[in-house]
Amino acid sequence: MSSPKIVVDLYSDTITRPTAEMRRFMCDAEVGDEQQREDPTVNLLQDTVANLLGKEAALFLPSGTMCNQVAFAVHCRPGDEIILHELAHPYLYEAGGPSALIGAVLHPLPGARGRFTADQVRAALRPPVHYMNRSRVVSVEQTANIAGGACWPLAQLREVCEVADAAGLATHMDGARLLNAVVAMGIPARDMVASFDSVWLDLSKGLGAPVGAVLVGSRAFIEDAWRYKQRFGGSMRQAGMIAAAGLYALAHHVDRLADDHARARELAAGLAQIAGLSLDAGAVETNIVIFDVAGLGISAETFGERTLASHGVRFTVLGDTLARAVTHLDIRDDGIARALDAASAAARLR
Repeated sequence: MSSPKIVVDLYSDTITRPTAEMRRFMCDAEVGDEQQREDPTVNLLQDTVANLLGKEAALFLPSGTMCNQVAFAVHCRPGDEIILHELAHPYLYEAGGPSALIGAVLHPLPGARGRFTADQVRAALRPPVHYMNRSRVVSVEQTANIAGGACWPLAQLREVCEVADAAGLATHMDGARLLNAVVAMGIPARDMVASFDSVWLDLSKGLGAPVGAVLVGSRAFIEDAWRYKQRFGGSMRQAGMIAAAGLYALAHHVDRLADDHARARELAAGLAQIAGLSLDAGAVETNIVIFDVAGLGISAETFGERTLASHGVRFTVLGDTLARAVTHLDIRDDGIARALDAASAAARLR
């Protein structure tokens, strides 16, 4: 029996496909051996992102997960501790990479909407004694994915970094959806990340490139990062064709992220009107909507099966009754209306 056809895919912004124009741009890219730093398109992408984020140098990597692992490897030694949120991607969804690859220890903090405070960081710092882990990195995720794409306020980012800096810790930003925050908040990217020692920018989510992320920092940091790129298998040789997709995305797909945010707000407002669904529609800041189906008396998995079978609409299952929808450039013009019709139909089946 064949699976239902997906017509509106709200599973994630990772499922975006390169546009026809992006594909043509990729085909025309000049290439070389990026491991030897001889691929001109990769080099241009790295320079472009370093300039965008106001850092000295950058490194093109296959994925955001590898960016996190490489950054942590540069910052940490085995036994060092990384302070991050309890819903952060490296803690939940990177297969234990920091401990397996680096020997680092994760210190998760609670906090509303995927954020923690400077006071929490101060309280989490380990005393400088030989029998305790060494606090080494503070990592934040902008936007906070599992908290519904929430944005860290600029003042809070700076306060957290001030505490970390004073204690001699490195600061790292997981920028999987950094430009969503930039567009939503109207703050230049370089201003948002100025306090951080390392940052990375994902190209394969809302920006619509098929693969890749770029890690930035000081020249010394990036030189060290090259060794871990090699060690972790991140060298890609003639990578200019995929780097070109990132250049195209940065030139053409940043401002349009506002469209995704508007669609997410439209979806959230509609879902909030469906009896049995629970969410705070007013809290939607970017392109992620998280809602609870417990009031329907069914699981999120059952809800998703119903919407897919009846209308071809796919959501993410986050928990027993939690579901997630992520808007992106592949959502068709009638996609939100169709998703709301699917949700309404699923809610009526009692």
